Amino acid sequence: MDRPEHLVLKDPEPRIHPTAELKACRLGRYASIGERVILREVTVGDFSYFERHSEAIYTTIGKFCSIAANSRINALEHPIERLTQHKVSYRPNEYFRWLGVDAAFRERRQAKPVSIGHDVWIGHGAVVMPGVTIGNGAVIGANAVVTHDVPPYTIVAGVPAKPLRPRFAAATAARIENLAWWDWPPEKLAKAIPDMQSLPIEAFLERWEDETL
Repeated sequence: MDRPEHLVLKDPEPRIHPTAELKACRLGRYASIGERVILREVTVGDFSYFERHSEAIYTTIGKFCSIAANSRINALEHPIERLTQHKVSYRPNEYFRWLGVDAAFRERRQAKPVSIGHDVWIGHGAVVMPGVTIGNGAVIGANAVVTHDVPPYTIVAGVPAKPLRPRFAAATAARIENLAWWDWPPEKLAKAIPDMQSLPIEAFLERWEDETL
């Protein structure tokens, strides 16, 4: 790819659908937020995207993550130990004057953030519960409910989600981690995409492990 840089690279500004609702969020370059997505205190890495009707709160998301429609990240927990688990006890302001949000319960929620690595695919309708960490390159199956941490490059599915298989052999996964392609500048990434499309993973690694921009 020998075209001038200004002809190769598109505008890196994040794209946010006008129906999306974001509060106290940070979006990386080329990030995309779809129709009716709701995000609260979420960091979204470069090139990561949310499809329509997804929600997330108190979450850090790496680069190049693919988050499918209707997914829910850091699903709300309720105070089941209280007399009532209804939000009347922690958000009474929605029903009564002069009664504010329960700050202690909010801090309890903020203390259980979700962390998602780079190149993670979260399938349609998946739910990630509070406090979960998902490693680089993992795959979360459609409609899965993730209640425990997911190791890097692991495919999980089910309710609750359980490992199905690794994406790659351990040695190959380690080489991908070392390559850290998600940190490449866009110019180098653009050059590598044809090889991503055509080469088997081992051949790609051999080609690009020693490549310089």
